[in-house]
Amino acid sequence: MRPLSSGSLWKIIGVSAVLSTLLLLAGFGYAVKDMLYPKGEAFAGSANVPALPAGGKLSEGKDISITAIGDSLTKGTGDGSGEGYVKQVVALLKKKYPDTSVRLNNNLAVNGLKADRLEQLLETDKGYGFALRQANVILFTIGGNDLFQIASGTSPGKAPGELNLDQLKAELPQGLNRLAQVVKRLHAINPQAQIVYVGLYNPFYDIPEYRDGSLQIQQWNDRAYALLHRYPNMTMVPTFDLFENAIGRYLSSDHFHPNHDGYAQIAARIVQSLE
Repeated sequence: MRPLSSGSLWKIIGVSAVLSTLLLLAGFGYAVKDMLYPKGEAFAGSANVPALPAGGKLSEGKDISITAIGDSLTKGTGDGSGEGYVKQVVALLKKKYPDTSVRLNNNLAVNGLKADRLEQLLETDKGYGFALRQANVILFTIGGNDLFQIASGTSPGKAPGELNLDQLKAELPQGLNRLAQVVKRLHAINPQAQIVYVGLYNPFYDIPEYRDGSLQIQQWNDRAYALLHRYPNMTMVPTFDLFENAIGRYLSSDHFHPNHDGYAQIAARIVQSLE
């Protein structure tokens, strides 16, 4: 075989780079579409699932029933296996408590869901309320879409991935106010279940011009922790450090959602927080 000339080699490298960039933009665009145009179905509930007595610790041997709500992170988007963090939490709890019945009651997550829409569902959708009252463990994620849409805007002419960090900083309090309403509503529905909120991370930490977005995300996490701290049955697990140091290892091809291993890291921290 005749060796490639230097000119041909550089052409191949250039074409490969372009294809890689297009693949990243396509995946990122898919994630943006889910955020801007969320789709989901309301849960009608099932009368065959008995309500569990709330309160107490998981280590006391009582059955564990989990309901998960929130956005695409709770849905497991980006995990090719379809497990996400929720099913991995179930598996880890079964291993940790082999003599305890552990079941996933419902995963009601919706791609693209924002905090204001989740608060509406908690207030008006009877299926959501029913599913949450059947649980003694509630897992949820929310806020990523709020922050992303604040930073990127929703105007048709704006290119996906063009983030405005100054606008994110200015409008951050609005998103946090919506989160406060979600937390308040969850407490009203089930004040005794152990509720775990998964903190946010910066998926663009490896892009120099968006690295400072981590400062705003940390403000979100700090305020979220303060909100949750008011309720003795609620806790927050951090995730920012997982992804800032290993984005290439734990993010999926859309450069926004975790991959299977990334969700596994989140699941491990959730289980550590549950006692």
